[in-house]
Amino acid sequence: MSRPDAFSLAGRRIAVTGANTGIGQGIAVAVARAGAAVVGIGRSSMDETAQLVDSAGGSFTPATVDLADIPAGVACIEALMQDGPLDGLVNNAGIIRRADAVDLSQADWDDVIDINLKSVFRLSQAYGRTLLSRGQAGRIVNIASLLSFQGGIRVASYTASKHGVLGLTRLLANEWASRGINVNAIAPGYIETNNTEALRKDAARSKSILERIPAARWGRPDDIGDAVVFLLAPASSYVHGAVSYTHLTLPTILLV
Repeated sequence: MSRPDAFSLAGRRIAVTGANTGIGQGIAVAVARAGAAVVGIGRSSMDETAQLVDSAGGSFTPATVDLADIPAGVACIEALMQDGPLDGLVNNAGIIRRADAVDLSQADWDDVIDINLKSVFRLSQAYGRTLLSRGQAGRIVNIASLLSFQGGIRVASYTASKHGVLGLTRLLANEWASRGINVNAIAPGYIETNNTEALRKDAARSKSILERIPAARWGRPDDIGDAVVFLLAPASSYVHGAVSYTHLTLPTILLV
Protein backbone atom coordinates (compact mmCIF):
# COMPACT_ATOMS: atom_id res chain seq x y z
CA MET A 1 0.00 0.00 0.00
CA SER A 2 1.33 3.43 -0.93
CA ARG A 3 2.30 5.71 1.96
CA PRO A 4 1.02 9.31 1.94
CA ASP A 5 4.52 10.50 2.89
CA ALA A 6 6.34 8.28 0.39
CA PHE A 7 8.02 11.23 -1.33
CA SER A 8 8.24 13.56 1.65
CA LEU A 9 11.46 14.57 3.40
CA ALA A 10 9.67 16.46 6.17
CA GLY A 11 11.61 16.44 9.42
CA ARG A 12 14.79 15.21 7.78
CA ARG A 13 18.22 16.85 7.61
CA ILE A 14 20.21 16.36 4.41
CA ALA A 15 23.78 17.39 3.54
CA VAL A 16 24.58 18.30 -0.07
CA THR A 17 28.15 18.88 -1.21
CA GLY A 18 28.86 21.42 -3.94
CA ALA A 19 25.57 23.19 -3.22
CA ASN A 20 26.71 26.62 -4.39
CA THR A 21 25.75 26.23 -8.06
CA GLY A 22 24.62 23.94 -10.84
CA ILE A 23 23.42 20.45 -10.00
CA GLY A 24 24.17 20.84 -6.29
CA GLN A 25 22.06 23.97 -6.11
CA GLY A 26 19.21 22.23 -7.94
CA ILE A 27 19.42 19.33 -5.51
CA ALA A 28 19.42 21.61 -2.46
CA VAL A 29 16.30 23.44 -3.64
CA ALA A 30 14.46 20.23 -4.55
CA VAL A 31 15.31 18.65 -1.19
CA ALA A 32 14.09 21.76 0.61
CA ARG A 33 10.83 21.76 -1.38
CA ALA A 34 10.32 18.16 -0.22
CA GLY A 35 10.49 19.35 3.38
CA ALA A 36 14.05 18.68 4.52
CA ALA A 37 16.45 21.02 6.27
CA VAL A 38 19.47 21.38 3.97
CA VAL A 39 23.13 21.68 4.94
CA GLY A 40 25.22 22.89 2.01
CA ILE A 41 28.88 21.86 2.01
CA GLY A 42 31.38 23.64 -0.23
CA ARG A 43 34.20 26.12 -0.57
CA SER A 44 32.35 28.90 -2.43
CA SER A 45 29.62 31.26 -1.31
CA MET A 46 26.22 29.60 -1.12
CA ASP A 47 24.24 32.81 -0.62
CA GLU A 48 22.29 32.36 -3.85
CA THR A 49 21.36 28.80 -2.89
CA ALA A 50 20.27 29.98 0.55
CA GLN A 51 18.00 32.57 -1.05
CA LEU A 52 16.46 30.01 -3.42
CA VAL A 53 15.87 27.57 -0.57
CA ASP A 54 14.32 30.33 1.52
CA SER A 55 12.02 31.24 -1.37
CA ALA A 56 10.96 27.60 -1.51
CA GLY A 57 10.04 27.80 2.17
CA GLY A 58 12.97 25.69 3.32
CA SER A 59 15.87 25.88 5.76
CA PHE A 60 19.49 26.16 4.57
CA THR A 61 22.70 26.08 6.61
CA PRO A 62 26.07 26.59 4.88
CA ALA A 63 29.20 24.70 5.91
CA THR A 64 32.25 26.20 4.24
CA VAL A 65 34.78 23.47 3.50
CA ASP A 66 37.22 22.89 0.63
CA LEU A 67 36.66 19.22 -0.20
CA ALA A 68 40.12 19.05 -1.74
CA ASP A 69 41.15 18.98 1.94
CA ILE A 70 39.89 15.47 2.69
CA PRO A 71 40.45 15.57 6.49
CA ALA A 72 38.52 18.85 6.67
CA GLY A 73 35.64 17.29 4.76
CA VAL A 74 35.58 14.29 7.07
CA ALA A 75 35.69 16.55 10.13
CA CYS A 76 32.73 18.50 8.73
CA ILE A 77 30.60 15.36 8.41
CA GLU A 78 31.55 14.23 11.89
CA ALA A 79 30.71 17.65 13.35
CA LEU A 80 27.33 17.73 11.58
CA MET A 81 26.49 14.34 13.02
CA GLN A 82 27.41 15.52 16.49
CA ASP A 83 25.02 18.45 16.09
CA GLY A 84 22.06 16.17 15.39
CA PRO A 85 20.72 13.44 13.12
CA LEU A 86 21.89 13.57 9.51
CA ASP A 87 19.38 11.58 7.48
CA GLY A 88 21.11 11.77 4.13
CA LEU A 89 24.36 12.67 2.37
CA VAL A 90 24.43 13.74 -1.29
CA ASN A 91 27.94 13.56 -2.74
CA ASN A 92 27.63 16.01 -5.62
CA ALA A 93 30.79 18.15 -5.57
CA GLY A 94 32.93 17.63 -8.63
CA ILE A 95 35.36 19.28 -11.04
CA ILE A 96 36.56 18.53 -14.56
CA ARG A 97 39.84 19.12 -16.41
CA ARG A 98 40.02 18.86 -20.20
CA ALA A 99 43.17 17.79 -22.06
CA ASP A 100 44.31 15.07 -24.42
CA ALA A 101 45.37 12.02 -22.42
CA VAL A 102 49.03 12.47 -23.45
CA ASP A 103 48.97 16.05 -22.14
CA LEU A 104 47.01 15.68 -18.87
CA SER A 105 49.18 16.89 -16.00
CA GLN A 106 49.71 15.09 -12.72
CA ALA A 107 48.05 17.99 -10.92
CA ASP A 108 44.95 17.83 -13.12
CA TRP A 109 44.73 14.08 -12.54
CA ASP A 110 45.15 14.36 -8.76
CA ASP A 111 42.83 17.35 -8.31
CA VAL A 112 39.93 15.64 -10.07
CA ILE A 113 40.42 12.26 -8.41
CA ASP A 114 40.70 13.87 -4.97
CA ILE A 115 37.41 15.77 -5.19
CA ASN A 116 35.35 13.51 -7.45
CA LEU A 117 36.30 10.15 -5.95
CA LYS A 118 38.47 10.26 -2.85
CA SER A 119 36.23 12.76 -1.05
CA VAL A 120 33.13 10.73 -2.00
CA PHE A 121 34.60 7.67 -0.33
CA ARG A 122 35.97 9.41 2.75
CA LEU A 123 32.81 11.41 3.43
CA SER A 124 30.65 8.32 2.88
CA GLN A 125 32.96 6.33 5.15
CA ALA A 126 32.71 8.92 7.93
CA TYR A 127 28.94 9.11 7.56
CA GLY A 128 28.47 5.35 7.40
CA ARG A 129 30.82 4.64 10.28
CA THR A 130 28.85 6.92 12.59
CA LEU A 131 25.49 5.51 11.50
CA LEU A 132 26.67 1.94 12.00
CA SER A 133 28.11 2.70 15.43
CA ARG A 134 24.74 4.15 16.48
CA GLY A 135 22.61 1.52 14.78
CA GLN A 136 20.90 4.22 12.72
CA ALA A 137 19.61 4.18 9.15
CA GLY A 138 20.64 6.69 6.49
CA ARG A 139 20.79 7.50 2.80
CA ILE A 140 23.71 8.24 0.49
CA VAL A 141 23.18 9.51 -3.04
CA ASN A 142 26.26 9.86 -5.23
CA ILE A 143 26.31 11.93 -8.40
CA ALA A 144 27.91 9.77 -11.06
CA SER A 145 27.78 10.51 -14.82
CA LEU A 146 27.12 9.01 -18.23
CA LEU A 147 30.91 8.81 -18.22
CA SER A 148 30.58 6.19 -15.49
CA PHE A 149 29.66 3.92 -18.40
CA GLN A 150 31.42 5.43 -21.41
CA GLY A 151 34.87 6.72 -22.20
CA GLY A 152 34.52 10.18 -23.67
CA ILE A 153 37.55 12.10 -24.92
CA ARG A 154 39.94 14.60 -23.31
CA VAL A 155 38.59 13.99 -19.78
CA ALA A 156 40.72 11.08 -18.54
CA SER A 157 40.67 11.96 -14.85
CA TYR A 158 36.95 12.78 -14.88
CA THR A 159 36.04 9.52 -16.63
CA ALA A 160 38.19 7.52 -14.23
CA SER A 161 36.68 9.27 -11.22
CA LYS A 162 33.09 8.69 -12.34
CA HIS A 163 33.76 5.01 -13.10
CA GLY A 164 35.05 4.86 -9.54
CA VAL A 165 31.92 6.49 -8.14
CA LEU A 166 29.80 3.84 -9.88
CA GLY A 167 31.84 0.99 -8.39
CA LEU A 168 31.93 2.59 -4.97
CA THR A 169 28.16 3.04 -4.95
CA ARG A 170 27.62 -0.64 -5.64
CA LEU A 171 30.24 -1.77 -3.13
CA LEU A 172 28.84 0.33 -0.29
CA ALA A 173 25.32 -0.84 -1.12
CA ASN A 174 26.49 -4.44 -0.87
CA GLU A 175 28.12 -3.84 2.51
CA TRP A 176 25.52 -1.60 4.14
CA ALA A 177 22.09 -2.45 2.71
CA SER A 178 21.36 -5.05 5.37
CA ARG A 179 22.25 -2.52 8.06
CA GLY A 180 19.77 0.15 7.05
CA ILE A 181 21.91 2.39 4.84
CA ASN A 182 20.73 2.91 1.26
CA VAL A 183 23.47 3.83 -1.20
CA ASN A 184 22.46 4.78 -4.74
CA ALA A 185 23.54 7.12 -7.53
CA ILE A 186 22.26 9.37 -10.27
CA ALA A 187 24.15 9.47 -13.60
CA PRO A 188 23.39 12.83 -15.24
CA GLY A 189 23.91 13.32 -18.92
CA TYR A 190 24.40 16.76 -20.43
CA ILE A 191 23.25 19.34 -17.86
CA GLU A 192 23.41 23.14 -17.98
CA THR A 193 26.18 23.79 -15.45
CA ASN A 194 29.54 25.55 -15.24
CA ASN A 195 31.23 22.28 -16.21
CA THR A 196 29.44 22.23 -19.58
CA GLU A 197 29.57 25.95 -20.36
CA ALA A 198 32.37 25.57 -22.92
CA LEU A 199 30.46 22.84 -24.75
CA ARG A 200 27.26 24.86 -24.87
CA LYS A 201 29.11 27.87 -26.28
CA ASP A 202 30.57 25.74 -29.08
CA ALA A 203 27.71 25.79 -31.58
CA ALA A 204 28.89 22.76 -33.54
CA ARG A 205 29.52 20.62 -30.46
CA SER A 206 26.26 21.66 -28.82
CA LYS A 207 24.32 20.81 -31.98
CA SER A 208 26.04 17.40 -32.16
CA ILE A 209 25.18 16.70 -28.52
CA LEU A 210 21.55 17.75 -28.86
CA GLU A 211 21.14 15.46 -31.87
CA ARG A 212 22.02 12.52 -29.61
CA ILE A 213 19.61 13.39 -26.79
CA PRO A 214 16.09 12.02 -27.36
CA ALA A 215 14.59 14.83 -25.24
CA ALA A 216 16.28 17.32 -27.64
CA ARG A 217 17.41 19.65 -24.86
CA TRP A 218 20.13 20.02 -22.27
CA GLY A 219 19.11 18.90 -18.82
CA ARG A 220 18.53 21.39 -16.01
CA PRO A 221 19.80 21.10 -12.42
CA ASP A 222 16.25 20.71 -11.08
CA ASP A 223 15.82 17.65 -13.32
CA ILE A 224 18.46 16.01 -11.14
CA GLY A 225 17.13 17.42 -7.88
CA ASP A 226 13.77 15.68 -8.02
CA ALA A 227 15.42 12.36 -8.87
CA VAL A 228 17.63 12.72 -5.80
CA VAL A 229 14.57 13.42 -3.63
CA PHE A 230 13.17 10.03 -4.62
CA LEU A 231 16.38 8.27 -3.52
CA LEU A 232 16.30 10.09 -0.17
CA ALA A 233 12.58 9.49 0.47
CA PRO A 234 10.70 6.52 1.97
CA ALA A 235 9.52 5.53 -1.53
CA SER A 236 13.00 4.15 -2.30
CA SER A 237 13.49 2.22 0.95
CA TYR A 238 14.10 -1.05 -0.95
CA VAL A 239 16.38 0.48 -3.58
CA HIS A 240 20.07 -0.32 -3.12
CA GLY A 241 23.02 0.04 -5.49
CA ALA A 242 20.92 1.55 -8.27
CA VAL A 243 22.41 4.01 -10.73
CA SER A 244 19.67 5.99 -12.46
CA TYR A 245 20.15 7.80 -15.75
CA THR A 246 18.51 11.20 -15.99
CA HIS A 247 18.34 10.86 -19.77
CA LEU A 248 19.62 8.56 -22.46
CA THR A 249 21.84 9.39 -25.39
CA LEU A 250 21.65 7.70 -28.72
CA PRO A 251 24.42 5.09 -29.16
CA THR A 252 27.63 6.76 -30.24
CA ILE A 253 31.07 7.68 -28.98
CA LEU A 254 30.48 10.17 -26.17
CA LEU A 255 32.21 13.40 -27.13
CA VAL A 256 32.68 15.65 -24.14
